Amino acid sequence: MNSDILITLFLPMIAGLVYFFMAYEVKRTSKFRALMFGEIGFRKLETAFILFGIYFITRPLQNILGPYPMPVIINCIRQFFLMAIIAPSILVAIFHWVPAQSGAPNSSKFAAYVVAVLMAVVFVLINTAVATSSQIIYSGALFDIHDAVWFSEGAAPFQLIAIHLICQFVSPVGFFLLSVAYIKHRRHNYTLANVYNLMPTKWKYLEISLIVFASSFIIAGLAVAIGRYYTYIWAIYFVGAIISGLFGLKSIKLPPREQPSDLK
Repeated sequence: MNSDILITLFLPMIAGLVYFFMAYEVKRTSKFRALMFGEIGFRKLETAFILFGIYFITRPLQNILGPYPMPVIINCIRQFFLMAIIAPSILVAIFHWVPAQSGAPNSSKFAAYVVAVLMAVVFVLINTAVATSSQIIYSGALFDIHDAVWFSEGAAPFQLIAIHLICQFVSPVGFFLLSVAYIKHRRHNYTLANVYNLMPTKWKYLEISLIVFASSFIIAGLAVAIGRYYTYIWAIYFVGAIISGLFGLKSIKLPPREQPSDLK
Protein backbone atom coordinates (compact mmCIF):
# COMPACT_ATOMS: atom_id res chain seq x y z
CA MET A 1 0.00 0.00 0.00
CA ASN A 2 1.26 3.47 -0.88
CA SER A 3 2.44 5.24 2.31
CA ASP A 4 0.67 8.49 1.37
CA ILE A 5 -2.68 6.64 1.14
CA LEU A 6 -2.04 4.96 4.49
CA ILE A 7 -1.15 8.22 6.23
CA THR A 8 -3.71 10.56 4.69
CA LEU A 9 -6.66 8.18 4.43
CA PHE A 10 -6.49 5.08 6.60
CA LEU A 11 -4.69 6.22 9.77
CA PRO A 12 -7.04 9.15 10.47
CA MET A 13 -10.06 6.96 9.73
CA ILE A 14 -8.81 4.35 12.20
CA ALA A 15 -8.29 7.10 14.78
CA GLY A 16 -11.81 8.37 14.17
CA LEU A 17 -13.31 4.91 14.65
CA VAL A 18 -11.36 4.49 17.92
CA TYR A 19 -12.87 7.70 19.30
CA PHE A 20 -16.37 6.80 18.14
CA PHE A 21 -15.99 3.49 19.99
CA MET A 22 -14.81 5.40 23.07
CA ALA A 23 -17.95 7.54 22.90
CA TYR A 24 -20.03 4.36 22.68
CA GLU A 25 -18.29 2.93 25.75
CA VAL A 26 -18.89 6.15 27.70
CA LYS A 27 -22.58 5.99 26.80
CA ARG A 28 -22.80 2.31 27.73
CA THR A 29 -21.07 2.64 31.10
CA SER A 30 -22.87 5.86 31.99
CA LYS A 31 -26.11 3.91 32.24
CA PHE A 32 -24.67 2.15 35.29
CA ARG A 33 -22.41 4.80 36.83
CA ALA A 34 -23.97 8.19 36.22
CA LEU A 35 -25.68 8.05 39.62
CA MET A 36 -22.29 7.65 41.32
CA PHE A 37 -20.20 10.09 39.33
CA GLY A 38 -22.65 12.49 37.73
CA GLU A 39 -24.52 12.41 34.44
CA ILE A 40 -23.12 15.72 33.21
CA GLY A 41 -19.52 14.51 33.16
CA PHE A 42 -20.34 11.35 31.23
CA ARG A 43 -22.48 13.24 28.74
CA LYS A 44 -19.79 15.84 28.10
CA LEU A 45 -17.09 13.19 27.76
CA GLU A 46 -19.22 11.27 25.26
CA THR A 47 -19.75 14.46 23.24
CA ALA A 48 -16.04 15.27 23.30
CA PHE A 49 -15.11 11.83 21.95
CA ILE A 50 -17.76 12.07 19.21
CA LEU A 51 -16.28 15.42 18.19
CA PHE A 52 -12.80 13.87 18.10
CA GLY A 53 -14.13 11.04 15.94
CA ILE A 54 -15.59 13.56 13.48
CA TYR A 55 -12.33 15.53 13.47
CA PHE A 56 -10.19 12.53 12.54
CA ILE A 57 -12.53 10.72 10.18
CA THR A 58 -12.97 13.87 8.04
CA ARG A 59 -9.20 14.27 7.58
CA PRO A 60 -9.19 12.50 4.16
CA LEU A 61 -11.52 15.20 2.80
CA GLN A 62 -8.60 17.60 3.16
CA ASN A 63 -6.72 15.66 0.51
CA ILE A 64 -9.25 14.16 -1.91
CA LEU A 65 -11.68 17.02 -2.61
CA GLY A 66 -9.41 18.68 -5.12
CA PRO A 67 -6.49 21.10 -5.49
CA TYR A 68 -5.96 24.50 -3.88
CA PRO A 69 -7.87 26.07 -2.18
CA MET A 70 -9.80 22.96 -0.99
CA PRO A 71 -6.98 21.49 1.17
CA VAL A 72 -6.60 24.84 2.94
CA ILE A 73 -10.35 25.36 3.42
CA ILE A 74 -10.92 21.89 4.88
CA ASN A 75 -7.81 22.17 7.05
CA CYS A 76 -8.96 25.51 8.46
CA ILE A 77 -12.44 24.16 9.22
CA ARG A 78 -11.06 21.06 10.93
CA GLN A 79 -8.42 22.93 12.93
CA PHE A 80 -10.91 25.56 14.05
CA PHE A 81 -13.17 22.71 15.12
CA LEU A 82 -10.30 21.13 17.10
CA MET A 83 -8.93 24.32 18.65
CA ALA A 84 -12.12 26.28 19.38
CA ILE A 85 -14.59 23.49 20.19
CA ILE A 86 -12.98 20.12 20.94
CA ALA A 87 -10.03 21.22 23.10
CA PRO A 88 -12.04 23.38 25.55
CA SER A 89 -14.83 20.79 25.53
CA ILE A 90 -12.33 18.16 26.72
CA LEU A 91 -11.20 20.45 29.53
CA VAL A 92 -14.77 21.21 30.61
CA ALA A 93 -15.63 17.50 30.42
CA ILE A 94 -12.68 16.71 32.68
CA PHE A 95 -13.91 19.34 35.16
CA HIS A 96 -17.13 17.33 35.45
CA TRP A 97 -15.78 13.79 35.10
CA VAL A 98 -13.07 14.39 37.71
CA PRO A 99 -15.13 16.73 39.89
CA ALA A 100 -14.06 18.79 42.86
CA GLN A 101 -16.43 19.29 45.76
CA SER A 102 -17.03 22.93 44.88
CA GLY A 103 -17.17 22.28 41.15
CA ALA A 104 -15.47 24.32 38.44
CA PRO A 105 -16.52 27.99 38.26
CA ASN A 106 -18.44 29.01 35.15
CA SER A 107 -15.92 31.80 34.58
CA SER A 108 -13.15 29.24 33.99
CA LYS A 109 -15.27 27.41 31.43
CA PHE A 110 -16.13 30.68 29.66
CA ALA A 111 -12.47 31.74 29.66
CA ALA A 112 -11.43 28.39 28.18
CA TYR A 113 -13.74 28.84 25.17
CA VAL A 114 -12.76 32.50 24.68
CA VAL A 115 -9.03 31.71 24.62
CA ALA A 116 -9.61 28.70 22.37
CA VAL A 117 -11.65 30.68 19.83
CA LEU A 118 -9.03 33.44 19.78
CA MET A 119 -6.21 30.97 19.09
CA ALA A 120 -8.29 29.27 16.39
CA VAL A 121 -9.03 32.57 14.63
CA VAL A 122 -5.33 33.54 14.60
CA PHE A 123 -4.45 30.07 13.30
CA VAL A 124 -6.96 30.31 10.44
CA LEU A 125 -5.79 33.80 9.46
CA ILE A 126 -2.17 32.68 9.29
CA ASN A 127 -3.00 29.41 7.57
CA THR A 128 -4.92 31.13 4.78
CA ALA A 129 -2.07 33.62 4.33
CA VAL A 130 0.81 31.15 4.10
CA ALA A 131 -0.80 28.22 2.24
CA THR A 132 -0.75 29.61 -1.27
CA SER A 133 -1.03 26.51 -3.48
CA SER A 134 -1.21 22.72 -3.43
CA GLN A 135 0.65 19.75 -4.81
CA ILE A 136 -0.33 16.22 -5.85
CA ILE A 137 1.35 13.70 -3.55
CA TYR A 138 -0.40 10.67 -5.03
CA SER A 139 -2.18 10.11 -8.33
CA GLY A 140 -4.43 7.11 -8.82
CA ALA A 141 -7.18 5.85 -11.07
CA LEU A 142 -9.98 6.79 -8.66
CA PHE A 143 -8.65 9.98 -7.07
CA ASP A 144 -5.63 12.19 -6.52
CA ILE A 145 -4.29 13.15 -3.11
CA HIS A 146 -3.57 16.86 -2.79
CA ASP A 147 -1.70 18.64 -0.03
CA ALA A 148 -1.34 22.34 0.73
CA VAL A 149 1.98 24.09 0.05
CA TRP A 150 3.23 26.98 2.18
CA PHE A 151 4.69 29.96 0.33
CA SER A 152 5.16 28.22 -3.00
CA GLU A 153 7.20 31.19 -4.26
CA GLY A 154 9.57 31.44 -1.29
CA ALA A 155 10.36 30.43 2.30
CA ALA A 156 7.82 31.15 5.02
CA PRO A 157 8.90 33.83 7.52
CA PHE A 158 9.95 32.29 10.82
CA GLN A 159 7.69 34.66 12.77
CA LEU A 160 4.56 33.31 11.08
CA ILE A 161 5.62 29.73 11.68
CA ALA A 162 6.28 30.56 15.35
CA ILE A 163 2.86 32.19 15.81
CA HIS A 164 1.24 29.27 13.97
CA LEU A 165 2.85 26.78 16.38
CA ILE A 166 2.25 28.88 19.51
CA CYS A 167 -1.50 29.04 18.76
CA GLN A 168 -1.60 25.25 18.55
CA PHE A 169 0.51 24.93 21.69
CA VAL A 170 -2.10 26.96 23.57
CA SER A 171 -5.01 25.06 22.01
CA PRO A 172 -5.24 22.12 21.85
CA VAL A 173 -1.91 21.16 23.51
CA GLY A 174 -2.13 23.59 26.42
CA PHE A 175 -5.71 22.61 27.19
CA PHE A 176 -4.76 18.93 27.29
CA LEU A 177 -1.79 19.61 29.57
CA LEU A 178 -4.00 21.71 31.82
CA SER A 179 -6.44 18.80 31.93
CA VAL A 180 -3.57 16.51 32.94
CA ALA A 181 -2.59 18.85 35.77
CA TYR A 182 -6.19 18.99 37.01
CA ILE A 183 -6.57 15.20 36.89
CA LYS A 184 -3.25 14.68 38.68
CA HIS A 185 -4.28 17.09 41.44
CA ARG A 186 -7.64 15.36 41.93
CA ARG A 187 -6.04 11.90 41.80
CA HIS A 188 -3.64 12.73 44.61
CA ASN A 189 -6.40 14.28 46.70
CA TYR A 190 -9.16 11.74 46.16
CA THR A 191 -11.00 11.24 49.45
CA LEU A 192 -13.06 8.21 48.38
CA ALA A 193 -10.13 6.02 47.32
CA ASN A 194 -10.98 3.55 50.06
CA VAL A 195 -14.41 2.99 48.47
CA TYR A 196 -13.78 3.52 44.76
CA ASN A 197 -10.24 2.17 44.92
CA LEU A 198 -9.69 1.98 41.15
CA MET A 199 -10.67 5.59 40.42
CA PRO A 200 -7.10 6.91 40.82
CA THR A 201 -5.97 4.26 38.32
CA LYS A 202 -8.75 5.24 35.90
CA TRP A 203 -7.60 8.86 36.10
CA LYS A 204 -3.96 7.83 35.64
CA TYR A 205 -4.83 6.14 32.33
CA LEU A 206 -6.70 9.30 31.33
CA GLU A 207 -3.59 11.36 32.18
CA ILE A 208 -1.44 9.10 30.00
CA SER A 209 -3.97 9.38 27.17
CA LEU A 210 -3.84 13.18 27.18
CA ILE A 211 -0.04 13.28 27.55
CA VAL A 212 0.43 10.93 24.58
CA PHE A 213 -1.90 13.02 22.41
CA ALA A 214 -0.25 16.32 23.35
CA SER A 215 3.26 14.87 22.90
CA SER A 216 2.51 13.49 19.44
CA PHE A 217 1.15 16.90 18.41
CA ILE A 218 4.27 18.67 19.72
CA ILE A 219 6.69 16.19 18.11
CA ALA A 220 4.97 16.37 14.71
CA GLY A 221 4.79 20.18 14.86
CA LEU A 222 8.47 20.55 15.79
CA ALA A 223 9.45 18.09 13.07
CA VAL A 224 7.74 20.33 10.51
CA ALA A 225 9.19 23.55 12.00
CA ILE A 226 12.78 22.33 12.35
CA GLY A 227 12.99 20.24 9.19
CA ARG A 228 10.99 20.19 6.01
CA TYR A 229 7.34 19.38 5.56
CA TYR A 230 6.68 15.80 4.57
CA THR A 231 3.31 14.07 4.62
CA TYR A 232 4.65 11.09 6.58
CA ILE A 233 5.47 13.34 9.56
CA TRP A 234 1.75 13.42 10.38
CA ALA A 235 1.84 9.66 10.89
CA ILE A 236 3.37 10.56 14.28
CA TYR A 237 0.24 12.54 15.11
CA PHE A 238 -2.27 9.94 13.90
CA VAL A 239 -0.49 7.01 15.56
CA GLY A 240 -0.21 9.08 18.75
CA ALA A 241 -3.95 9.81 18.60
CA ILE A 242 -4.74 6.10 18.21
CA ILE A 243 -2.48 5.15 21.15
CA SER A 244 -3.98 7.99 23.19
CA GLY A 245 -7.46 6.71 22.36
CA LEU A 246 -6.57 3.19 23.51
CA PHE A 247 -5.36 4.51 26.88
CA GLY A 248 -8.54 6.57 27.14
CA LEU A 249 -10.58 3.47 26.36
CA LYS A 250 -8.73 1.60 29.11
CA SER A 251 -9.63 4.39 31.52
CA ILE A 252 -13.30 4.22 30.56
CA LYS A 253 -13.58 0.43 30.75
CA LEU A 254 -11.78 0.09 34.08
CA PRO A 255 -14.42 -0.20 36.83
CA PRO A 256 -14.38 2.32 39.70
CA ARG A 257 -13.73 -0.41 42.26
CA GLU A 258 -12.64 -4.00 42.45
CA GLN A 259 -15.35 -6.58 41.84
CA PRO A 260 -17.97 -3.95 40.92
CA SER A 261 -21.65 -4.76 41.16
CA ASP A 262 -22.70 -1.76 39.04
CA LEU A 263 -21.58 -3.14 35.68
CA LYS A 264 -22.06 -6.64 34.37
